[in-house]
Amino acid sequence: MPTKNLSSRKMYIFLLVLTIATAIGFQGWRTLLNNFAVDVAGLDGGEFGIIGSIREIPGFLALLVIYVLIFIKEHRLAALSVILMGFGIAITGYMPSFAGIAISTIIMSFGFHYYETLNQSLTLQYFGYSEAPIVMGRLRSLGAATNIVVGVTIFAVSGMFDYQELFIAAGAIAMLAGFYCFFQDPSSTDIPVQHKKMIFRSKYWLFYALSFMAGARRQIFVAFAVFLLVKKFDYSIQEIAALFVLNNIINFFVNPIIAKSVNKYGERKVLTLEYASLVFIFTAYAFTDSPVVGGMLYILDNIFFNFTMAIKTFFQKIADPKDIAPSMAVSFTINHIAAVFVPVLAGIAWMHDYRIVFLGAAALSTVSLVLSQFVDHELRLKGNVS
Repeated sequence: MPTKNLSSRKMYIFLLVLTIATAIGFQGWRTLLNNFAVDVAGLDGGEFGIIGSIREIPGFLALLVIYVLIFIKEHRLAALSVILMGFGIAITGYMPSFAGIAISTIIMSFGFHYYETLNQSLTLQYFGYSEAPIVMGRLRSLGAATNIVVGVTIFAVSGMFDYQELFIAAGAIAMLAGFYCFFQDPSSTDIPVQHKKMIFRSKYWLFYALSFMAGARRQIFVAFAVFLLVKKFDYSIQEIAALFVLNNIINFFVNPIIAKSVNKYGERKVLTLEYASLVFIFTAYAFTDSPVVGGMLYILDNIFFNFTMAIKTFFQKIADPKDIAPSMAVSFTINHIAAVFVPVLAGIAWMHDYRIVFLGAAALSTVSLVLSQFVDHELRLKGNVS
């Protein structure tokens, strides 16, 4: 347990349950979706790029969370979000077409993105500077452990059950956990009351810029990395599941190390390592002809994705306490501005030459690398140099 404080401990358990439920649902969905889209729905790269953009529309609308919180408590909305996500996953197998996948995806995505917004907000509110990265790292490790179980399960039963049954199972588990948590109350009156309006402050410029670039670059990976493995290297559903299992075994052990590194070395050094590594990884994606190397790059990219917790802890150190919830919602929207159109543009580029997509991601990572060098300057202005 990361804290001895009762209110923080209750919130940790609450987030733990919802994080595991989200991991079961989302990991099941993304393990199945690429093969379902290619083998059953017959989607091509352009259509899959559009689906990627549709998936990010709810992230773009994450700022609406601020106004929903006027009517419902933050922790209850988190539980409802997981229920909605599970429902979207459960109906996916019954909609084997471009339109059907688009509809189920946007339902799933509203739940997923709203939960992620609230999860980050609650973590930064209930845990201190040194605790927050540890909690984030531990929750991600437990999420990775859950993903391992999901991957092994899908690998074992994919030949026994059809897509409909597998999507229903993943979605139903998430919904049940969401219903359970909806009736729990881990909140505390000791936490500063959050603003119920949009907060956009110039002093948070670097946080906004890093969030924007992370969203643009990340969506290329989310939409096209596994698609590359399926389309170019003919990965089967069992091979994708096995890759996810291996990836999550590694991340289970790596995430706590990353969290401790944020405390030990500071946000600037952690982010610098992330972005410098991603320039190499995306360039390698563009030119490798090896399915093994492709799988290794996927694992490395997932490892470095976890370094982005440093963006959140950087913000925690420069933010006013009452700004956290609305600022997390605004940052999710900023993160998804580029994510709405980048997958579509990348899908068009893919049809000309898939290498353009990954070289573009390398260029975006270079911009993020430059921006990350300003982190210590902003922390000094606030008096919180790591």
